[in-house]
Amino acid sequence: MTALPAYRPAPSFFQWVETRRWIWSLAGIVILWLVLSVLTSRFSLQSLSGVAASAAFLLFPSLGQMIVVTTGRGNIDLSIPSVITLSAFLSVNIVDGSDARLALGLGAVAAVGLGVGAVNAFLVLALRIPAMITTLATGYILATATLLANRSFSTYRVSPALAWFTTGKIAGVPVIVLAALAVTALAAFVLSRTVFGRALSAVGQNRRAAELAGVPASRVIALAFLASGVAAGLTGALLSARAGGAFLDMGSPFLLQSVGAVVLGGTLIFGGCATAFGTLCGSVLLVLIVTTMQIAGLPGGTQEIIQGVVIIAVLALAGVAGRENRR
Repeated sequence: MTALPAYRPAPSFFQWVETRRWIWSLAGIVILWLVLSVLTSRFSLQSLSGVAASAAFLLFPSLGQMIVVTTGRGNIDLSIPSVITLSAFLSVNIVDGSDARLALGLGAVAAVGLGVGAVNAFLVLALRIPAMITTLATGYILATATLLANRSFSTYRVSPALAWFTTGKIAGVPVIVLAALAVTALAAFVLSRTVFGRALSAVGQNRRAAELAGVPASRVIALAFLASGVAAGLTGALLSARAGGAFLDMGSPFLLQSVGAVVLGGTLIFGGCATAFGTLCGSVLLVLIVTTMQIAGLPGGTQEIIQGVVIIAVLALAGVAGRENRR
C-alpha cells in the first residue's frame, strides 16, 4: 500500500514574508508612486524613470554596504561617504575632461577604494577594532585628504563618455538604470550561485561554525571591505560626471542612505542573509521618500528624521515577522 504524503501546513503570512523581506520596500514604492501621482499631475512613468536614475547612484555603494553588513557582527562601512567624495575630486582632476584619460581616472579611484578597503579589513581583522569605529576613523582621515584635493582642484570638465553613461538614454531608458539592473543581476548571481556568496552567508550566520567547516572567514570579510571600497570609489567618479564636477560633502547623504537601502531591502542587519534585488528596491524607495518630502517642502533636517523613522519602522516590522515565524 502506497504511503500518503505527510501533511504540510501552508506557510503563514509572516513565514512567507520572512523569506521575501524585500516585499516591504516594494510595497512602499507602489504606495508612494500612487500618492505622488495623485498629489501632482507631473508624476508619471517618465518621472519614475528619473527616480530610478537617482536611485542607481545610491544602489552602487549600497551593494557594497550590503556585502559588508552580511558578514555579521554588526559590521558596517562608515567610510563610504569619504571615499565617494575623495574619488570624485580625483576623478575630475585626473581625467580632466578627456576620454583618453578615463581609464586612468577610473583605475585611480578603484585603487583608492581598494586601499581604503584593505586598511579597514586589516584594522578589523588583525587589530580586532570594531568595524563601525574603524571605518568612521578612516573616513575622518580621508576627509583631510579630500580637503587637500580640493585645494588643487582646477577643473570642472568631465569625460564626455562618462557624462553620457550617467545622463544618456537608450530607447528612452537612462543608461545608468540599465547599468544598475545589470549590476544587481550580477550581485544576485554572486550571492546565490558562487562559492563566495555561500561563504559570505555562512560567515554572517556563524563565523566560528563556518571556520570549522573550512570557510576562510577572514578572507571573506576582507573581500567584503574591498568590494565596498571599490563600489564607493567608482560611485564618486560617476557622481562627478553627473554633477559636472566635485564638491565637499558630496558623499555625505550616502552615510545614512547606503545603510537604509540595505535594511529597507531586507538584508539582515546582523548578517547572514542578503538580497541584491531588495537593495535595489530599498534604493528606489529611499529616493521616492526624499522626492515626496521635497515636493512637500520639508526642510533638510526633517527629511533626515523621517528617513530614520522609516528605517526603524521597517526593522521593527522585520523583527515582528521573525518572531512570528519562530513560534
